[in-house]
Amino acid sequence: MTLPTTLHYTKDHEWIRVEGDVAVVGITDHAQRELGDIVYVDIDTVDKEVAQHDVFGTVEAVKTVSDLFSPITGTVLEVNPKLADAPETVNSDPYGDGWMVKIAIANPAELEGLLSAEAYGELVGA
Repeated sequence: MTLPTTLHYTKDHEWIRVEGDVAVVGITDHAQRELGDIVYVDIDTVDKEVAQHDVFGTVEAVKTVSDLFSPITGTVLEVNPKLADAPETVNSDPYGDGWMVKIAIANPAELEGLLSAEAYGELVGA
């Protein structure tokens, strides 16, 4: 299982990469493996404010649907356009082309409460 040390993680299995005042968010390698083959990503929160821990969308795999939780408070700026036609990109490249949303960071202090790669690895037994 891959856990890039440059990212922050949540107990809900999302990752976050900070790029200035924007957060790029996706699900972890562990999460996509647990879900299995992803067939649909449903995110309808563009231009909406989401609070930390709020649901910003869902991801559908062959056998289940799972909520996506925002790791931070902010406004959803963009949904990854590649996922509309190729949701399986989340499986093949969860930390790269499989990102899900970009969120304008409203409260940078919330980043301090996220998990490091090491702490997340311990959480999932990696």
